[in-house]
Amino acid sequence: MGNSIFTGPYTTDNSEDIVVFIIGMRINKPLAVHKWLPVFHAMPGMIRELYTHKEELGFLSMESYFGLRTTAMIQYWRSVDDLIAYAHNKKHMAAWENFNKHVGHNPAVGVYHETYQLQGGAYEAMYRNMPKYGLGKAMPHIPVTPKNNSARKRLGSHQP
Repeated sequence: MGNSIFTGPYTTDNSEDIVVFIIGMRINKPLAVHKWLPVFHAMPGMIRELYTHKEELGFLSMESYFGLRTTAMIQYWRSVDDLIAYAHNKKHMAAWENFNKHVGHNPAVGVYHETYQLQGGAYEAMYRNMPKYGLGKAMPHIPVTPKNNSARKRLGSHQP
């Protein structure tokens, strides 16, 4: 499963509602390492916890991106309720309280998130010659067939 390449076109089952959560940080003052490094280091423990307790937390999968100053993590969740419950989880609350205590309104580092609720049938994905990735890791990964060989067909009745 890991990095195995799936030759040819694949898509995902899109019959379930899902939540896409984008979270990250931006280093505004690169020399203020003492401000942004603890924020950066807070995330791996939470990610381990999410993967260790996926089913009970409602976490499906994620992808991470690292830019020059900005990180972004795209996470897939079963529901908004699951995501909000995790936001109030002990490990996340400790990281958030630590951020507010040590960074607060200091502009050296910023954090952000965006949340999108997607209804089943209202999203689609296509992968060609890729390992399981993004939604393809979060949702059932299925071959493209004549029934789902276009974005319009995969979106079904939700597409105008």
